[in-house]
Amino acid sequence: MPSKCFSKLASSSLALAALLGSLTLPATVRAEDITPTCTVSADLVRLAHPLTRVSHRLAAGLPITIVAIGSSSTAGAGASSPAANYPSRLAVELKEHFPRQAITVINRGVNGEEAREMLARFDQSVLAEKPDLVLWQVGTNSVLRDHPLAPHGALIHEGVHRLREHGADVILIDPQFAPKVIAKPDAEGMVNLIAAAAKQENVDLFRRFALMRKWREVEGKPFEAFTSPDGLHMNDWSYSCIAKALGVAIAEAATRPVASAAAAP
Repeated sequence: MPSKCFSKLASSSLALAALLGSLTLPATVRAEDITPTCTVSADLVRLAHPLTRVSHRLAAGLPITIVAIGSSSTAGAGASSPAANYPSRLAVELKEHFPRQAITVINRGVNGEEAREMLARFDQSVLAEKPDLVLWQVGTNSVLRDHPLAPHGALIHEGVHRLREHGADVILIDPQFAPKVIAKPDAEGMVNLIAAAAKQENVDLFRRFALMRKWREVEGKPFEAFTSPDGLHMNDWSYSCIAKALGVAIAEAATRPVASAAAAP
């Protein structure tokens, strides 16, 4: 008799454990807790100017070469593999937008560099590739090292002039919105300086800082969702989402209808 009571008690305990497990499981496997949603706002990523050289080559069916130059967030620090950095992911995104077009994205990012060091290798790392479009990510390391902003502005103007002399379209990319960057007093000053340089030079600006800020302040994503544990570099998800946004921006700017100069006022 005691053995039968023990058996019934054990069965009841197992049933209760299974019930409790079924009640608590859904709260731990929500998809949004594992992989954030990447949403791209067309208004936020839209480029100010059409990409005329890329547009002409698209229309003619000619190969397109894109060079991405910058520091660690171009090289891919924080990514799990080279295939996960933003230039690699951008190549995939552009292939989806233009499946019949030959588009090559070359990564020329070097960890720790500032604008002066990038300029020193423009001839070899960028112009030697005869790029149709140059993505120039700049500014973060100067902010992190508390370097003065004014000289940085002159270097950006010099670099843009050199790129445009060779006929390339240019997109400037500003710093990332990450804890170690925004802790610096000149972070927003650098963002504003790059925006002013882009406006003065009539080149495009990809507003990475604003896009990542939206993830945090509007969408409520924790920094851990889109930055590496070091509080500075991006991770696989954010590299992929940045590439998706860049792909949307480039595709729109390269296919944007241009008003005829002969159009009636």
